[in-house]
Amino acid sequence: MTDTAAAEILADVHRGVGRILLNRPTALNALTTGMVAAIDRVLAEWEHMPLSAVVLASTSTKAFCAGGDIRTIREHSLAGDAEASERFFASEYRLNARIAAYPVPVVSLIDGVCMGGGLGLSVHGGFRVVTERAVLAMPETGIGFFPDIGASYFLPRLPGAIGMYLGLTGHRLDTADALYSGLATHFVPAGGLDAVPHALADHPDDPVDVVLNRLAGRSPVAQSGLAEVRADVDWAFGAPSLGEIEKRLRQLDTPWAASASAALESASPQSLEITHALLARGRQRTLRECLAAELALTRTTIRTPDFLEGVRAALVDKDRTPRWQRASSGGRTLPS
Repeated sequence: MTDTAAAEILADVHRGVGRILLNRPTALNALTTGMVAAIDRVLAEWEHMPLSAVVLASTSTKAFCAGGDIRTIREHSLAGDAEASERFFASEYRLNARIAAYPVPVVSLIDGVCMGGGLGLSVHGGFRVVTERAVLAMPETGIGFFPDIGASYFLPRLPGAIGMYLGLTGHRLDTADALYSGLATHFVPAGGLDAVPHALADHPDDPVDVVLNRLAGRSPVAQSGLAEVRADVDWAFGAPSLGEIEKRLRQLDTPWAASASAALESASPQSLEITHALLARGRQRTLRECLAAELALTRTTIRTPDFLEGVRAALVDKDRTPRWQRASSGGRTLPS
């Protein structure tokens, strides 16, 4: 672990509860290879300790984790350093798998932005607590990439066609939508978030679910906008092909459908094709199979013009006007 990575990850154990804090606030806790390795090492060290829970949180109120450090991945690609990119994705996915199989409950406290790799840290654990400031998304198709970190496992397992909708459009979920979709499991107001580790330590023999419910405020799930359009989401995004999804959205002719259509139109065509194929297969794969398929896809995707252009437009020049390759999928490597 480098000194920098150590400073960006703070870890301690207090009264039987392990706590890992993401501490790279200026970058919204965007994950570097060093940070991923540091978290993985801490969790490995704690595996044989008699802990009642592990809490993942952030030192920032703006973000739990905005995702992987994709700008650096683009720099590796431009420099022809495939090995550095491979090291990042392989270690990140290994961490996702460790969290999913962890021997004690993993509780993520999501306050602010949680996207991409942030969901990889949280969703594979059993408990995802959100505050009123939470914003969750898998926005990868907008940068020429695809939903990874095991998203091809967890998105297809969300109710109905919600996962396909989120994966293709990158739609941002507020707190109510996150709870409605199941990506979040509990609501605790931001002012009560610091009490969670203490409550878990105070009641080590109580089920984590019970401890979190004692701290919960009135859930905002009844205000879910996603719930209001659920029937349309399931009909449109449950279609068997991208072309049919787009056709059904046009037929709906509603404000929600127009917004979803605009999101698809602005995304990378290559990313949409890869994502649709990946998520369609994901429901029949194990998490490890999904992560292996995603790792194989990263090797080709990060070298494509759409990825280099998408990251440039979103994160480097920030002009938000990517010029996508509009060719058909011939010659592209789609997931098998």
